[in-house]
Amino acid sequence: MQTPWEHRYAQRTLRMKSSAIRELLKLTQQPDVISFAGGMPAPEVFPIEEFRAACNRVLQERGAEALQYGATEGYLPLREMIARHNAAYGMHVSADNILITSGSQQALDLLGKIFINRGDRILVESPTYLGALQAWNAYGAEYVAVPSDDHGMITSALEESLRLGPKFIYVLPNFQNPTGTTLTLERRKQLVKLADRFGVPIIEDDPYGQLRFEGKHIPSVVVLDSQYRKDPGAYSGNVIYLSTFSKILAPGVRLAWVVAPTQVISKLVQAKQGVDLHTATFNQMVAYEVGKGGFLDRHVKVIRECYRQRRDVMIETLEEHMPQGVHWTHPQGGLFLWVTLPEGLNTTKILEEAVRQKVAFVPGESFFPCGGGENTMRLNFSNAKPEKINEGIARLSQVIKQYM
Repeated sequence: MQTPWEHRYAQRTLRMKSSAIRELLKLTQQPDVISFAGGMPAPEVFPIEEFRAACNRVLQERGAEALQYGATEGYLPLREMIARHNAAYGMHVSADNILITSGSQQALDLLGKIFINRGDRILVESPTYLGALQAWNAYGAEYVAVPSDDHGMITSALEESLRLGPKFIYVLPNFQNPTGTTLTLERRKQLVKLADRFGVPIIEDDPYGQLRFEGKHIPSVVVLDSQYRKDPGAYSGNVIYLSTFSKILAPGVRLAWVVAPTQVISKLVQAKQGVDLHTATFNQMVAYEVGKGGFLDRHVKVIRECYRQRRDVMIETLEEHMPQGVHWTHPQGGLFLWVTLPEGLNTTKILEEAVRQKVAFVPGESFFPCGGGENTMRLNFSNAKPEKINEGIARLSQVIKQYM
């Protein structure tokens, strides 16, 4: 008798959905498809030679340790390096405030595991990062959506939503995924004050913050929170900060980190022990060898210049080819820009024809936790070379014109 698996799954699986982006990527693997769909870094900037040399050093000098189990918190020299690197951006924390995770996606899942009970409200930007919604849906989260504009979350609309008692606020302040927008300094300060007033923690997801290629650096929310609290010692504030090596080294090593008060780190460690015991020791030691000695700062400059050029090409090509009534954001960094078509158009339907014309994007409605966004799309500019961007946007523009 065949096992009826669909009747044996836990109830939480009813809320699990495949990522629209991951599913779409399966359709765009054909070599003749120009894809602006995935949030993938440019492989041309991967430091392959540095990784090769680091792998050899680690295996030759510390091979037994690298291939052994490690501490759940992560490789101590790597955590210390992250603490030093963050200090350059005004974030003064110790290794005890840092947990290494297997990518930021694991960090989001662990945070859901320790914070979210079924029915808890989570306050998010609208639109927001699809991967966070996917991680937290399984824990039964409900969402309170705060609208955003070209300057990020509209914090003047935040107070009414905070009165609903959300468990935490989730925000991507720098070059947001999916819109590419950046939360202004004034709004960041207002966010910190309101979160403190209502006693609601903030999860600051910052995978792109170091990829600014124009404009002035804006202090992170966790830094502003420390300043607001006049925190003199070890960080014990109201913000949990996430970042990753995926965008500044390589996503294949699956390394990210959480910065949080030590009591939160301890609870995350317990949750992580039930998942994978620890992030791969070898990967951590290699990343440390690659990143130490100032290499990260030098390498990030290379990435910024590459992405700045590709963003400029995409915007110039949009301006040249897109019909009137189509609008897009002008990101100052990161990997994405956001396109809005006239009301009444549906980018999910447009995608079908676009794929037939060998160009792909991500329809925007998946990023809206409470519905909407049918006439929007996310475009990634980091992964395609300039000549591909030119051709791909030209194709996409022709498709859109058919629907207008």
